[in-house]
Amino acid sequence: MVSGQQGWAGDSNPPRTAGPRSQKASSLVRPYAVTGGRTAPRMKFAMEALVSSVTSEYQDISLLSPEYQAIIQLTRNVRSVAEISALLRQPLGVVRVLIADMASEGLIRVHQPALDAGKPDLNLLERVLSGLRRL
Repeated sequence: MVSGQQGWAGDSNPPRTAGPRSQKASSLVRPYAVTGGRTAPRMKFAMEALVSSVTSEYQDISLLSPEYQAIIQLTRNVRSVAEISALLRQPLGVVRVLIADMASEGLIRVHQPALDAGKPDLNLLERVLSGLRRL
């Protein structure tokens, strides 16, 4: 507000300055708003599924939503769904919905891990255990 102007309903008191917390909170978009309220992805895939961008580096993505743009930028290098979620600092469920939408639109490819009759890949489990031990 410009000095000399009145606030809401003719209040001549100066507005309170917003602290860092309220500025940060006002700039956030709720995760359910990003997905249009949807909580389940259109297609099922594992959180360790790999995602790669189909768009070219020179293709104009400025008309896409900021979330789509961020995912496309991240997936120029192949990344897992969980890694994308962590890098975007968004809940895994939200990122799964966005990735499923983008895959159905042909913007990205989802590479599912090959599981033998529902059994987990022993090599993958050993790598996860090794990574957890390093934490």
